[in-house]
Amino acid sequence: MPAISESVLAGTWQLLFWGAVLACAVAATVFAVRQHSVLEPAGRASDTLFWDVFMGSAVAVPAILIPTLGSPWAGVALAAVGGATGVVAYRSHPRIRAWQSTRRQRRQEQPLYTAAQAEHTTLLARWSRYELDPACCIDYPAMTDVRQPETAAVIRAMREAEQLRTVPQQGYAPAVARLRMALTEAEKAAGIPAAAE
Repeated sequence: MPAISESVLAGTWQLLFWGAVLACAVAATVFAVRQHSVLEPAGRASDTLFWDVFMGSAVAVPAILIPTLGSPWAGVALAAVGGATGVVAYRSHPRIRAWQSTRRQRRQEQPLYTAAQAEHTTLLARWSRYELDPACCIDYPAMTDVRQPETAAVIRAMREAEQLRTVPQQGYAPAVARLRMALTEAEKAAGIPAAAE
């Protein structure tokens, strides 16, 4: 009796192992074929396609045949696993490519976003001088008067930059640039010398 239970347990582990190998091979093959069919020029696509399918088959076929030698039902189950994995990989490929593209874009934009954050903080400190320093409030009252079109533009630009600070891919850096320009224009309109900026 213990021999039968050990045999069933060993067979289950083997089936799980070969199923995982097969699923990985099929998914990788489908992804490679779809990726290369999109990226490769037409002449090279057929050669690349052949090698993608060949390499995937070199792993997937033995993953089905080896367990089938022990039990035909294992081969049927593994063929079903391979087919289901292929369908799922084929259908999920566009979503995975979009996710990868988004991650790549975020990595590329990260230095720009960090620089925009630093500039945003500097601009807010520059603006707070006109609100919090009594001498600046007295010398340049137009900087806190929202009836002035330039000052109103600064407030709008500040609000926009603050809203976009948490979603960098939605145009945070350009919003900070607009804030810088609006603040510079408001300072010019209020008669602040360039050296005081």
